[in-house]
Amino acid sequence: MFHLSLIGIGAGNPDHLTLQAIDAIRACDVILIPLKGPGKDDLAEARRAICARVTGTQGPQLREFRLPVRDPAQPDYRRRVDDWHDDIARIWERELHAALPKGGRAGFLVWGDPSLYDSTLRIAERVARATPLELSVVPGITAIQAMTAGHAIPLNEIGAAVAITTGRKLRQEGWPEGIGTVVVMLDQGGAFEALDPEGLEIWWSAYAGMKEEIRLSGPLSRMAPQIMKTRAEARRTHGWIMDIYLMRKTRHSA
Repeated sequence: MFHLSLIGIGAGNPDHLTLQAIDAIRACDVILIPLKGPGKDDLAEARRAICARVTGTQGPQLREFRLPVRDPAQPDYRRRVDDWHDDIARIWERELHAALPKGGRAGFLVWGDPSLYDSTLRIAERVARATPLELSVVPGITAIQAMTAGHAIPLNEIGAAVAITTGRKLRQEGWPEGIGTVVVMLDQGGAFEALDPEGLEIWWSAYAGMKEEIRLSGPLSRMAPQIMKTRAEARRTHGWIMDIYLMRKTRHSA
């Protein structure tokens, strides 16, 4: 029997760890660390640093593995993602058996929170179909919380709804009807350019909560070009980028 803990670690800032997350890391026999390829090694390094800070030299074994990539030849987006998750689940299963041949406690450190635009829960469900698995989840600070804290803004207006969506959905469907505030995640870059910027404010963060954090805000019509330029420069510098933004209709345009 394996016990797998999906541990939310916030945005990679060790100060975001909860006491529950610290206890969960210390209780593991092994921590699985994915390697995402060239230019993204600092993501793995952030996980290593968190483990070192929490456990010192007596912590769990760190077992690294290479993540597969999504098949670009598959035209159906949902099928492409499902196939990718199947591939990752098979690798997780292989790594669990190799690291813990007699069973034990494994952990996976999840950026932000496992419940929000993250697939580790879906992958764990696939593993559980073939391997005896007890699953636990430790919530973490989300990228949304890190972003709003960095900009010192509330997520919602008084008594108002908020839509959380993706860059893909924003491009395809536009601004959600009846909503004054939209948070956009998983944007490949510049989905806000598909909108009429009139009457919209934007708060944009890259690497929210991390030491590299970049924040820009203001009217979308003025900020869009600056955000795109800053985003491209940050990606060249770091080799990868994670960004998130909140847009809100101004009161006179609502």
